[in-house]
Amino acid sequence: MTQALAVDSKRTKRLRKRQEKKASKSSLAYASGFLDLPHEIFLEILAILRPRDLLALSWVSQPLRQFILAEEDHITKTVIATRYAALAKCFPRPVLLEHVDPASRPALQSPLRSKVQALHQRPFQHIQPPDPSVVCTCLTCILRWNSLCLALDFAHWQDNLDKGEPIPMIPRGTSPQWNQQLIARHADHVAWSLMRPLWYAMILEAHLDSTIRSIRRHGLNKGNRRRRFRMTEEDVRAGTDAFLERSGPPTVDTPYHRDNYYMLEAYLPNRSWIADRGRWVYVQADQHDRDVQIAVLWSSSS
Repeated sequence: MTQALAVDSKRTKRLRKRQEKKASKSSLAYASGFLDLPHEIFLEILAILRPRDLLALSWVSQPLRQFILAEEDHITKTVIATRYAALAKCFPRPVLLEHVDPASRPALQSPLRSKVQALHQRPFQHIQPPDPSVVCTCLTCILRWNSLCLALDFAHWQDNLDKGEPIPMIPRGTSPQWNQQLIARHADHVAWSLMRPLWYAMILEAHLDSTIRSIRRHGLNKGNRRRRFRMTEEDVRAGTDAFLERSGPPTVDTPYHRDNYYMLEAYLPNRSWIADRGRWVYVQADQHDRDVQIAVLWSSSS
């Protein structure tokens, strides 16, 4: 009769290592096998995935990572157009300073603009201001930066809001370490999203999830008779923001404090409902260029 191997014997450890190595090789071969598909078909498959799934897939193997990075712009553009068309218009990205006309940069970085900027860069407890040496500081870009940071912060507190647990209050004039780390992490994500479209798409994905959870949460509050967005379970399963194009309540109120999160149902800035047209109208994409021109004119006249 064959003697059973000891659980912690050297022989069983060697056997376990061989099995793990074999499994690792087979999984890598399986993942790399996707790359044998026709290029267009593989791109279509990737475009179906959610942003966080694309990020996870990029960690499976080096060949997959290289492929996704090489095609990131194309894949992400398709994903956003399919899943987050409305949110992308509500949350456009600020512009990197390096992409601003060099002749306009001195006007944006002029000390004379500090008082003007202070009106829109006041020290929010839940937003870390952008680095003016990296991000354009025209009014449009500051508001865009704030909106993206708010989307991440709102997403962070969804579990508290769902469970009815209070969000920690920060006494006026204080800045606890946990909050500094939190808003710095959100600022890093937003800054990274200016260079990596996949990280931008993940912000839109997170905010769609926050909006769905918030609409559900407010829908369960029978005492809340305010007008709200019509959202069905089919809308949720679709995984897109198409239902947000329907008529609904105003969504431009900025949550200047985390206390505003409790009553916030849908934060969708940069748009207004035009009843005569029966649709939402969004802020034009070239608003950044106009604000830069205004900054240059203001600087030259000062």
